[in-house]
Amino acid sequence: MHPANEPPPRPLSRSLGTFGILFLTLSATTPAFSMFISGPDLLEAGTGALLAMLIAGVVGVATAYIYAELSSAWPIAGGEYVMVARTLGPLAGFVILGVNAVNCVIFLAVGGLGIAKVLQIVLPWIEQIQVPVAIATVIVCTMVSILHVRVNAWVTGIFLALELAALLLVSFLGWADPVRPLTQVLFHPIAAAGPTPLGAIGVATTVAIFALNGYGVAVYFSEEMHAPAKRIARVILLALAATFAVEVIPLAAVLVGARDLTPLFGADDPLGSFVMARAGFALTAWVASGIVIAIVNATIANILAIARFFYSTGRDGAWGPTIDRWMIACHPRFRSPWIATLIVGAAGVGCCFISLDELLVLSGSGLAIIYLGIALAALAGRRSGATAHAHYRMPLFPLAPLVTVGALGYVFWTSWQDTEKGQPALIATAVQIAVSAAYYLLVLRRRGPWVVRDPFEEPEPAAAS
Repeated sequence: MHPANEPPPRPLSRSLGTFGILFLTLSATTPAFSMFISGPDLLEAGTGALLAMLIAGVVGVATAYIYAELSSAWPIAGGEYVMVARTLGPLAGFVILGVNAVNCVIFLAVGGLGIAKVLQIVLPWIEQIQVPVAIATVIVCTMVSILHVRVNAWVTGIFLALELAALLLVSFLGWADPVRPLTQVLFHPIAAAGPTPLGAIGVATTVAIFALNGYGVAVYFSEEMHAPAKRIARVILLALAATFAVEVIPLAAVLVGARDLTPLFGADDPLGSFVMARAGFALTAWVASGIVIAIVNATIANILAIARFFYSTGRDGAWGPTIDRWMIACHPRFRSPWIATLIVGAAGVGCCFISLDELLVLSGSGLAIIYLGIALAALAGRRSGATAHAHYRMPLFPLAPLVTVGALGYVFWTSWQDTEKGQPALIATAVQIAVSAAYYLLVLRRRGPWVVRDPFEEPEPAAAS
């Protein structure tokens, strides 16, 4: 991996416990921002959005079990591509690497551009400076992300508390003075044009699956965790449970507490519109501030995670000697992959010049492809015995991967029916797959066998004489 006359690369610092990784994971999942981004699409199903979220929760449990088993088998910062490469082979692994690399960088710009959209309800003029605000957000978050991961765990933990306070306020406003019973919302869903069609609930379920995503981010921090093979599964399952609770409870509160559902269903910012109608401008501004904090928090946490993902790709020799050395360079004081962090931030800044709608299309169905990859990896790993050493074993195998594969089949089918967003997204993802496969076959494989490596570790101290 490195020339014999060079010292071995420094490993990441194993300095975090269960709660540090959990704070970082929940911050990357960003429940408040997920609800802001997904809210308008979810509410196209009207009150059926709540049922869609519950169905998505079942799929989330299945996928979280897969992440838990595979992460305990390979607690490596590369995450999904490592799991796939070690069970389905290097070509499949590199395809997942390529798709994930594109989607990771795009998310940073989506978050930055989303800040102006969130604040529009209280600061209408901010839309005129959307791109500068996004660029400033990514740059500041990148600088913070170079700090020691333990410092960032504290920072993101504090921001997470503020984000959850905003969601708690939304929940209180709805549940304190409900307009309709929860049973009506669940069992008699309605949309703007009447009873919610089953097809609309199905489409909303695909949106909800993506809204709950993020619990798998824990594996990117596993090389900075004490005894990750034994503890990482617990973090992933806790992260899903917490994300589900803090997204479903406010959504239900809005649906039972909104006095007029029609404008809610068509709002660009359903949470903000609900708070404005129930509590006025001041509290709406406070909630908007909470969501902005959530976006900043998510951007920091995701830069941290993505930098560690690219650190792993450099260790695995994915880009060529010079770039690989940059990716694995650790800051002498903070023990963070600082050059990888700067590269990730620069790529995020570049994406800020692309429109938000185009970014969402470019991100495509990448997450669905990644989920499909790890579901197949779980099946293959059990069959070949590659995951036999995992400390955590999912219950009722093979139910979880089969549920995930079935749900993703439905996601692909419904996406293809949507000619405005779904089809372009699938095509964009297909292009990412083709380019990644071509790079592996035409460039990487010609250098020799591509091997996914284990983490660097600190050398054992010399025994006392």
